Amino acid sequence: MDKNASRKTDTAVNVPLLPKALAIVEQYKNHPRSVAQGTLFPGISNQKLNSYLKEIGDICGIHKNLTFHLARHTFATSVTLSNGVPIETVSKMLGHTSIRTTQIYAKVVEHKVSFDMDVLKSKLENDKHEILRRAL
Repeated sequence: MDKNASRKTDTAVNVPLLPKALAIVEQYKNHPRSVAQGTLFPGISNQKLNSYLKEIGDICGIHKNLTFHLARHTFATSVTLSNGVPIETVSKMLGHTSIRTTQIYAKVVEHKVSFDMDVLKSKLENDKHEILRRAL
C-alpha cells in the first residue's frame, strides 16, 4: 500500500494543509515512532485516540461523547460543507471512493440549513415586532 493512501480504500489523496495543520505536522515529523513507522504522526489505537478526545472534552467542559468518528463527521459537516467547500473536495479529503458516501454528510448540512432558516425567520419576525413597538 502507498504510504500516502488511505488504509480503508487504498486511495492516495493529496490535500493542501492549512497553516495550523501544517504546524502540527512539522511538530511531529521527526518523532521517533513517526520515523520508524514511515508516517506523519506516531500511530495510536482508535481506543487511545478516543481516550485523548474524552480528556480534552473534560478539560473544555464538553459533555458530549467525543470520538474520532464524531470528529471526522464534524470536520465534514461543520468545518467544510457548512463553509462552502464543494462536496467533491470533501469527498476526496475523507478518502471516499464514491461521492454517494459523502452525500450522507451533505444531508446533515441540508437539515441544518432548514433549521437555520427557521431560526432566521423567527429572528426577523421578532425584529419586525421590536421595530413596530419602538415606532409606536
